[in-house]
Amino acid sequence: MTSFAAVLLLLAVLMILRTPIAFAMGIAGSVGLAVQLGPRPALGVLERAFYDNTSSFILVAIPLFILMAEILTAGDVTRRAIVACQAWIGHMKGGLAMATIGASVLLAALVGSSTASTAAMSASAFPEMRRHGYNDRLSAAVVSVGGTLAVVVPPSIVLVVYGVLTETSIGQLFIAGVVPGILTALGLATVVKVISHRTDYAPEGDPFRFGHAVRTSRHVFPMVLLIVAVIGAIYGGIASPSEAAALGVFGALIICLAQRTLRAASFGTSISRAIQATVMIVAIVACSAIFSNYLAFTRVTQTLLEMVASSDLPRFAILSMIVLTLLVMGMFMDQLAILSLAMPLAFPAAMELGYDPVWFGIIVTKSVEIGLLTPPLGLNAYVAASQTGVSLRTIFQGLLPFIGVELLVLFILIVFPDLSLWLPSLM
Repeated sequence: MTSFAAVLLLLAVLMILRTPIAFAMGIAGSVGLAVQLGPRPALGVLERAFYDNTSSFILVAIPLFILMAEILTAGDVTRRAIVACQAWIGHMKGGLAMATIGASVLLAALVGSSTASTAAMSASAFPEMRRHGYNDRLSAAVVSVGGTLAVVVPPSIVLVVYGVLTETSIGQLFIAGVVPGILTALGLATVVKVISHRTDYAPEGDPFRFGHAVRTSRHVFPMVLLIVAVIGAIYGGIASPSEAAALGVFGALIICLAQRTLRAASFGTSISRAIQATVMIVAIVACSAIFSNYLAFTRVTQTLLEMVASSDLPRFAILSMIVLTLLVMGMFMDQLAILSLAMPLAFPAAMELGYDPVWFGIIVTKSVEIGLLTPPLGLNAYVAASQTGVSLRTIFQGLLPFIGVELLVLFILIVFPDLSLWLPSLM
């Protein structure tokens, strides 16, 4: 146990020194394996861990989904989705804010990245709300919380990484995220509606014009068809997530070329960004495997499972501790770092308690989603602050009622597992 404590201390020091989480886990795990097994056997374990976890076919889905999102963003399709939602419900009191949440759902189904979604909404929706006299506190909070929908709504990159780390069906995870995503969006829209009627933060927008709404929607209709085709192919068992991702990239290219909105330079930038994001995620997956192997050889995971099995605590109490730990970690770390650190221990413990791996994935994903909004890190709040110029203090104050609803939705998903498992059971 002394060597295990030293490895944990090394990991903590590396993280404090702001070493990327992938490298921190890889270095700590490698040192631990060398101490535990010796240098030569440790190299053999490292070789196997790298190969086994980076040669998986399911990893192909990651760069393809990221590339699909980058192409649609470069082709101006995401901005048009925001404009279309605003055209339909922007005239209502608080309508622009609710339209921003509606557009965030569409973006979530296309982008798969919360920070990218928040940045897009901050650049497009926030100026429009400010122009119509919306209070900056509400506007910045809405674009921050809207971005979190990309964490749970398929095709979420977080769900893909969870599926790879825990060997859980990514197709079932995607389908399981549909109802929680819709439930979350409805909860956020309800908060906006209540705030708009109790305060003067959200005035009415421009008068509704049916013709204008129809004209703006015709650019978005192909995007909706693409979403339905990608998710439907997975749900119907026609294609695997990787194959559906390839379909998504092809469809995104066709849409952008047909609408003549994609330039050669933008396309090259999209590929570059997709490669950078993919390398980061694959590095996290590989280095997390190294650390997991170290935990396996030290029998820490087995000891934890034995403690859980022999514990007198009820299942719900142990699950509550896991969720609370994830929420606290979310205050200081990003989602992928939390998954890579927590899943080697939390996932086996949850399986020992008899929980469904797909349902547990949704609970974990929802927990790390909330961490994107909570101080002191609150990554989405930082992105919104940098894009909008609104102070972090103001944004965090505006986020308080939304965080409350997010916690309520998390509690509902825990108490009623069928909300997450109903659609996957029909696949």
